[in-house]
Amino acid sequence: MTTTAIPAEGLTISAAAEVSGLTVDTLRYYEKEGLTLHKPERSTSGQRRYAESDVRWLGTLVMLRRTGMPIRDIRRFVDLYRIEGSEPDRLAILESHREHVREQLREVQTHLEAIDRKIDFYNTKVMNK
Repeated sequence: MTTTAIPAEGLTISAAAEVSGLTVDTLRYYEKEGLTLHKPERSTSGQRRYAESDVRWLGTLVMLRRTGMPIRDIRRFVDLYRIEGSEPDRLAILESHREHVREQLREVQTHLEAIDRKIDFYNTKVMNK
């Protein structure tokens, strides 16, 4: 997410999408799925307007998705975020996801080690010619 000063009237959907690194379609999908904290304000012409707090929240959504968190878990996190005192439940979601990411890292590390062994094998073959 880029750092951009948000004007007092807020950002249009295209500007909010650009700043957050989303496409307009993805941002609309997130709204439809209830992943934004609330519906954005509307201008007098009916255009969505995203405040600074909306854009910060979009950054949270982007971060969670980039870590591979499934939409169902993000939805649960968002639902809990709206409930005061739900920090322990939100923490549990994040800790569970962290363990999932660690498992993925271990698996990728195993794949990398296998590739390194093959590279060593072929380097030995090439050097001995």
